[in-house]
Amino acid sequence: MTGPRYTPLVASLPATVPFVGPEAQERANGRPFKARLGANENVFGPSPRAIAAMSEASAGQWMYGDPESHDLRTALAAQHGIRPQNIVVGEGIDGLLGYLARMLVEPGDTVVTSDGAYPTFNYHVAGFGGVLHKVPYTGDHEDPAALFAKAAEVGAKIVYLANPDNPMGTWHKGADIVAAMDTLPDDTLLILDEAYVEFAPEGTAAEVDIEDPRLIRMRTFSKAYGMAGARVGYALGAEPLITAFNKIRNHFGMNRAAQIGALAALQDQDYLKQTVANVAAARTRITAIAAKNGLSALPSATNFVAVDCGQDGTFARRVLTELVSRGLFVRMPFVAPQDRCIRISAGTPNDLNLLETVLPQALSAARAG
Repeated sequence: MTGPRYTPLVASLPATVPFVGPEAQERANGRPFKARLGANENVFGPSPRAIAAMSEASAGQWMYGDPESHDLRTALAAQHGIRPQNIVVGEGIDGLLGYLARMLVEPGDTVVTSDGAYPTFNYHVAGFGGVLHKVPYTGDHEDPAALFAKAAEVGAKIVYLANPDNPMGTWHKGADIVAAMDTLPDDTLLILDEAYVEFAPEGTAAEVDIEDPRLIRMRTFSKAYGMAGARVGYALGAEPLITAFNKIRNHFGMNRAAQIGALAALQDQDYLKQTVANVAAARTRITAIAAKNGLSALPSATNFVAVDCGQDGTFARRVLTELVSRGLFVRMPFVAPQDRCIRISAGTPNDLNLLETVLPQALSAARAG
């Protein structure tokens, strides 16, 4: 008995995932976290309308979700001033990135991203045998010009760019990205991940013709809408590209209650505005707590703040470890020099009270170590 005959590609890959979840850390530590400020979850939660709609929908969970996500796509199209044919709904941005990799990446195909950018994208590219080429950040920002130049150099099929950026929280004006696209090769697709754009200053979103074949824009209900557990994301793009998703996507992958909840959340823009305000207040307080402890916080257009610990990645990891040991779940960038920072998600006042208490303790312990 030899077991399944894996493909050579699958056999060559490590059995790992991009992130270790807080639940796994809690099991390893034998206790729950006192505050979850590491996964960029929206602790302010979904709109009460979304919660009520999902609760009411629970009795209908014996039915599959609408495989076309018709109602949600129609509402999104109205909000964005485009047609439903330009929108695909999927199981979060992560699910849509996986579908795109399946559609476009064959073994040996080249793909460009930033060194230290969102690792789940890299995970999907590796899973289909793509070859990743990476360019460094410039001044804690992803560098569109360098990304597009590298794409031309290596003949990349895809370029990945997040705006605003994860893990640094920095951002570019949408118009600057559109201008830089003049150097993007005609046969290269730009994935513009705008997961955090609702938190960003006006003008951050890239304004392009929806039928521009060079670009697909990713949005989500996980962040500003507070529905990370529901797994609802969507992509905006040219109709031929959006239609191509129907060749390979999981048509019954969307949870029925999640579809209904997302539609209700979309219709409660007042709650969204309040959440954005709550997040802005939390960012301000995190920045103040960092300054009180002699640290600097990077300006952020997201629901988290990257806090520069003032030394190298080794020291930042010690700070993170000390925070975790005190019940505060946080994460940090993986690649130098960005790994001199820890990344702290916007939290409730009680969450940030805990941060204010334990950060000086963690810094003291890290410096002693």
